[in-house]
Amino acid sequence: MRLQLTSPSDSKIRKAIAITGSKSETNRSLLLQALFPNIKIENLSNSDDGAVMQKGLAKSTGEVDIHHAGTAMRFLTAYFASQEGKRVVLTGSQRMQERPIKVLVEALQSLGADIQYEKTAGYPPLRITGKKLEKSQVSLPANISSQYISALLLIAPSLENGLELELIGKITSVPYIKMTLALLEQIGVQTSFEGNTIKVSSKANVEDVTLVVESDWSSASYFYSIAAMCDVGTEIQLSSYKQNSLQGDSVLADIYKDFGVETKFVNNTVLLQKISDVSSDHLEYNLSNAPDIAQTIAVTCLGLGVGCHLTGLHTLPIKETDRLSALQTELGKFGAAVDIDSESLTLKPQPNLESDVAVDTYNDHRMAMAFGPLALKVDFMVNDTEVVSKSYPDFWNDLKTLGFGIKEL
Repeated sequence: MRLQLTSPSDSKIRKAIAITGSKSETNRSLLLQALFPNIKIENLSNSDDGAVMQKGLAKSTGEVDIHHAGTAMRFLTAYFASQEGKRVVLTGSQRMQERPIKVLVEALQSLGADIQYEKTAGYPPLRITGKKLEKSQVSLPANISSQYISALLLIAPSLENGLELELIGKITSVPYIKMTLALLEQIGVQTSFEGNTIKVSSKANVEDVTLVVESDWSSASYFYSIAAMCDVGTEIQLSSYKQNSLQGDSVLADIYKDFGVETKFVNNTVLLQKISDVSSDHLEYNLSNAPDIAQTIAVTCLGLGVGCHLTGLHTLPIKETDRLSALQTELGKFGAAVDIDSESLTLKPQPNLESDVAVDTYNDHRMAMAFGPLALKVDFMVNDTEVVSKSYPDFWNDLKTLGFGIKEL
């Protein structure tokens, strides 16, 4: 589906939006619930990824197709490998079969897992025969996707001797690791994270507990972008959020101060207030702990005619698409000059934007949503807009609530 996007008639927005639960917290909570069924979960994400995770966890044999859901691929690999008696072939979309998983597979194999590659070594599909994993020590490179690390940590309490995980090198995406450990502690599992060593104790049973999933900060990023591009006086209220969030993308509250957006926490909501113009014509951020907001920040800068240099993006080329290359192409359609390398993006200020551009989304939900706010500055089209269902099915309707023109072509 292709949509035409146009700006709201009033560039000083005052609206409230309720955002679905965090995809990251949802998938972690669902895996813990599969291991300990007396866990209850509230405010689950209504995303495709959450639904795929639930469906996968319900299976014991046969093919498990997780489509584009990278988190589900990593988490379910560890889950099925550690579940005695389960025999599955874990597969996904063509893009998923191009995304590496060798590091996680080898770590699980070192613990005693029975995992075989069905096609290309190092990549899905995987044939997994679940078995009791008796070893309790493993090491991983520290600069890989945190989802590999979290996958191991989440199954750790179900292992007879728990798990001691050593991370080799400089650790990235620390907030996502801490999110996993915090959820484990909420269900009564003992953990420690000292230096480059993480320990998780074994736990046979947990007491009845309810995990309340916070709304998704990655999804909130698009409303920060909207607030930044709107006039001073704009106020957007988002629910439901915690000031002491487990999510790394909550760093948005600090980053968007540079764009003139102030964040106020009121009960379980955040109030975004546009109080001033952008602070500089060139901004620099290291996003190694929050790479999922890189696209949003780049588009915000494009819309405001400022330059940026974003680093710490080494995981973006192996996401739903090569996000660095995709950003270079799509920002360029609006006339922007963009340089990329293996872990960074540099955008030069572009005061005048090309209009009537058609943005491609590359089967990547964040490509679609990151560009949405740019309609405040220029009319354009977005192709394959249904990709937002991966994490935020209500996105386009919520833009309509803010007054954006959304027309199906």
